[in-house]
Amino acid sequence: MEPEELSLSAGDLGLATDLYELTMAAAYLKSGQSDRRAVFEAFVRKLPRNRSYMVVAGLEQTLHYILNLKFTDKNIAYLKSLATFRNAGEEFFDYLRDFRFTGDVWAAGEGTVLFPNEPFIRVEAPIIEAQVLETYILSMMNFQSLIATKASRIVNAAGGKDVVEFGFRRAHGPQAALLAARASYIGGCAGTSNTLAAYKLGIPAFGTMAHSFVMNFESEMESFREFARVFPEGFLLVDTYDTIAAVESIVRSGMQASGIRLDSGDLYALSTESRKILDRAGYRNARIMASGDLNEQVIEDLVRKGAPIDVFGVGTELTTSRDDPAMNGVYKLVAIKVPADGEKVLYKLKTSPGKKTYPGPKQVYRTLESGTIKSDTVALEDEEPPQGATPLLEKYVEGGRLERSLPSLKDIQSFHRQQVKTLPSEFTDISAPVESFPVRFSEKIEEAARRFQHK
Repeated sequence: MEPEELSLSAGDLGLATDLYELTMAAAYLKSGQSDRRAVFEAFVRKLPRNRSYMVVAGLEQTLHYILNLKFTDKNIAYLKSLATFRNAGEEFFDYLRDFRFTGDVWAAGEGTVLFPNEPFIRVEAPIIEAQVLETYILSMMNFQSLIATKASRIVNAAGGKDVVEFGFRRAHGPQAALLAARASYIGGCAGTSNTLAAYKLGIPAFGTMAHSFVMNFESEMESFREFARVFPEGFLLVDTYDTIAAVESIVRSGMQASGIRLDSGDLYALSTESRKILDRAGYRNARIMASGDLNEQVIEDLVRKGAPIDVFGVGTELTTSRDDPAMNGVYKLVAIKVPADGEKVLYKLKTSPGKKTYPGPKQVYRTLESGTIKSDTVALEDEEPPQGATPLLEKYVEGGRLERSLPSLKDIQSFHRQQVKTLPSEFTDISAPVESFPVRFSEKIEEAARRFQHK
């Protein structure tokens, strides 16, 4: 039996969802409600632990899915084979065969800094279309936003020194590694060790050597010479046996060395002593890279102590967001728009304990003061914005067509760096995450929620 390829192809998009999205779709169609125009919004109720903000990421892949979603004959044949759909009727499968998204999408641009309960995407479409999108939107944007947020936090801790994403081998599969490399770059990383991500996305590629390369040769110095002969600008891994002895051997030999990598031990002490040895021998331009179970706390401590480390390679902690590996974004119905004399908007909200939602299609307005975020106001889409405020949700899709060009990945990273500069200093403090956010809901939204609850 040949191994099954599990990467996602265009023919898989129709089934790349939870079954309950499709069972609801069938029931909407049977009930005659499939054409009701619905508004759904995705937002995060609570940030992962230790985070003071989130970074929006994954929108480009989400829009690609929305605009290319279709159900192939094979998809439909499979669904027909399920006992679950025995009462769905041929009309449902005909509907899927002709499925195309015809609605509108608003979103915060990738790299945008947001806070809890602020929508990062809003979908308005016939309810059957909007409903089917839920699982994929959340899967793609929750994961990439999680990793971009973690990367942003680590880059903040590095204090202007380069951070490289090293997490391919610890990611939850090659597809997750690819998305994590993209999200890490959005969050501010200088590059990735993931060759596929570098190739597909244009992210700068970084690579050094492994301990196995050093151990393969008769002597450590022989491994260094052979590596440097092919890669004169590469980093030499010096901690296989005795870090300081290895650095001393390099300078004593007089060989060219553009950089060294420390992967274990007391990184502060080892980097400090290595820097002294390199400088005394005239290797002032040789850079020092540190890796090995690094996270933002370790990096911040090293930077605060003045460790002479130029580049941080971060793997497991970044690519899995190890301290809290989930972003709990949700996708909720907030309104139904009913054609009448004009258009009547029926507000929808949940009042479940701990899972309350706010009604109505919304916009997020940001007010800056001296270049720093002063407040965010979440208002209904038809409300007047606060004076001087900027809307964060932009229209990307209208009538099922892309309405604006998408920025390059490098431009998204640059945009995010500017976004971080607008954060009050306490929001980038690694040691004391903020738990009070500058977000308010308009009185009109609050009043709509109160009226609904009093019915």
